[in-house]
Amino acid sequence: MNTHILPHHSLSRLAADRLALENFPASYSLARSLKREMHFKVGPTNSGKTHDALIALQNAASGIYLAPLRLLAMEIRDRLTAAGIACNLITGEERVMVPGARHTASTIEMMNPQQAVDVAVIDEIQMLQDPHRGHAWTAAIVGAPASTVYLCGSNAVTGACTRLLEALNERYSISHLERKTPLILESLALSGDRYNRWRLKGKLQKGDAVIAFSRKDVLTLAARIRQWGFGVATIYGALSPEVRRTEARRFSSGEADILVATDAIGMGLNLPIRRVVFSTVEKFDGVASRRLNPTEARQIAGRAGRYGIYPDGFVNAFEQDELLHLEHELYASDLVDLERLPISPFFNHVDQLSGMLHSNRLAELLAFFSERISVRSALFQTADMSTHIAQAALIDHHAPELKLKDKFTFSCAPVSLDRPNERDYLLQCLQSFRNGKPRTLPPPPGWLDSTGPRHLEEAEELSQDISLYAWLAGKYPHVFIEADALPAIRSRISRYIERALLTQAGYGNISKELLYQY
Repeated sequence: MNTHILPHHSLSRLAADRLALENFPASYSLARSLKREMHFKVGPTNSGKTHDALIALQNAASGIYLAPLRLLAMEIRDRLTAAGIACNLITGEERVMVPGARHTASTIEMMNPQQAVDVAVIDEIQMLQDPHRGHAWTAAIVGAPASTVYLCGSNAVTGACTRLLEALNERYSISHLERKTPLILESLALSGDRYNRWRLKGKLQKGDAVIAFSRKDVLTLAARIRQWGFGVATIYGALSPEVRRTEARRFSSGEADILVATDAIGMGLNLPIRRVVFSTVEKFDGVASRRLNPTEARQIAGRAGRYGIYPDGFVNAFEQDELLHLEHELYASDLVDLERLPISPFFNHVDQLSGMLHSNRLAELLAFFSERISVRSALFQTADMSTHIAQAALIDHHAPELKLKDKFTFSCAPVSLDRPNERDYLLQCLQSFRNGKPRTLPPPPGWLDSTGPRHLEEAEELSQDISLYAWLAGKYPHVFIEADALPAIRSRISRYIERALLTQAGYGNISKELLYQY
């Protein structure tokens, strides 16, 4: 959808100065008022970098843990609770507040910059590279309201972060940690020079994690490996955190021999993996298929050899040329050329622009911000806002009369517009809000308590709808009125998906096999 860009002369030099990205740190007044000390804990997976930070968080009188995934926030909440520390859980979908709690585990987008704490832990800082979510890590680094802040992750973006901290005149230290167990790249690929499923059959072992980069390939490989006599656990992006936890538990407990997963396991999941096996080294990144870069290869491969469980970790691939690519990526530098950190506008930026440009069209305002405001900043750049602008254009078209604040809220809703079912459900929710009519949860389908796998994809889509409803219920409880019923329906959907994963038959061939037919 094309978006008209307002003329440059509409914005005065004074207005541009008011919105300049160099002023971004001032948006976090509490963080600026604290004498913060920043501690980088950087290194590969299985180096203990997050462990050290979590010990400091556990010993602090108050603190926040900022996670890249809801599942990881839940895991840290459970860890602190088990240690006798009351801990809240705040994500886009839920607020579980514990009376008297002074610790909070949350997804990084839900950071509260107005509540001072003693210790903050920002995990997976290499996510600054992410074109769609990197701005949330910038906001956390600039705005975490703690006197002591731990930044944990790979070394990929340390240089960009330290340049920012020096400009802010904030103190920092850097600790480089090494892996606690060796990571060994095996010399012979499981299928030799060219992939063949029958050569693969006898090569898999208990404790393997087989990595694929599409839902269809994960499900097909999981079904096939199960037919070969292994117990299989399955993890991929479309699964809810509740289902991922169940599948992770099945693998961790030994109920499942082999894990088949996407790169979703590369971000913080603590799993007893002996060997990581790549079914391919190519992934679709939303634009094109490309080979894994060093950061991605290390994040995934590094999950092998869990410290305290295995003395070594092993890495392999289906084909020999893929093994050679992994060898190059695992030993190459993972430092990235990130000169300026990504940011995304707050509503107050958009609101200021609206007054200056006399427009209520959100997509135009976001596009103007994206293309015009960041050019003079030495520290920051606007993040890739194409997805946000497209969603704003959809809101402008279907609800042009909404208040700008409400348009902005709906434009941030967690949906993928390229999935028609998610787009349609967003529009249904938007219409309910626009008309001021209370909206109930989607009615549970008749198959939800069945045992067959035929409705697996529908269940995943329903789970996504439930997640959107939960997110909106947190913003507009007077319209999305059934928040109390969410746990029960979410549990039923998760249990159906878990049953379906145990019996689903896959899709016949994986992508590699289809490619080799031509």
